[in-house]
Amino acid sequence: MRVILASLLLALGIFSFSEERDFTTPEKVLGKLYPGAEVEVKNIVLTKEQQKKIEKLARARIPSRLVSLYLVKKGGKVLAYGYVDTHVVRTHTESVLFVISPQGRIELVEVLSFNEPLEYMADENWLALFKGKSLDEGASKLRRQIPNMTGATLTARVIKKAASRALAIWKVLFGGGR
Repeated sequence: MRVILASLLLALGIFSFSEERDFTTPEKVLGKLYPGAEVEVKNIVLTKEQQKKIEKLARARIPSRLVSLYLVKKGGKVLAYGYVDTHVVRTHTESVLFVISPQGRIELVEVLSFNEPLEYMADENWLALFKGKSLDEGASKLRRQIPNMTGATLTARVIKKAASRALAIWKVLFGGGR
């Protein structure tokens, strides 16, 4: 009886044994968000002074002085900046794209890859809480404004830290950060 019920649920698409999720690339996300814009990848080697400023603003370490950013341009004007932060959640990596406006506010947060069990992955509703956030009031205030996720506290902590890092990188490189 269980086998018949499970087969019926699988056939109807109500139940699945698969933990697969379709992930995307930064270029696809940015292209969809800004149709007709060009996406330029810019690799920047931070000076030691810039690295220290970013780490102080973000209250988080930067794993490398080499930073890759996506500049979204249309008609020579920058519409947005993209930064992919790859970090370890528990024991496996996650890559998250942060899209930042020219005013230094988060426009979108998108998970590009997640190698932990999917039940620990941040959902779109939680990620949407970052929209409009900036470092104007500091990294610790930003982290307090976003609640943790029940059952995925480690994921929440690393994404909040990554958001601070992304905003600090933007501020130092493009926003006249101090």
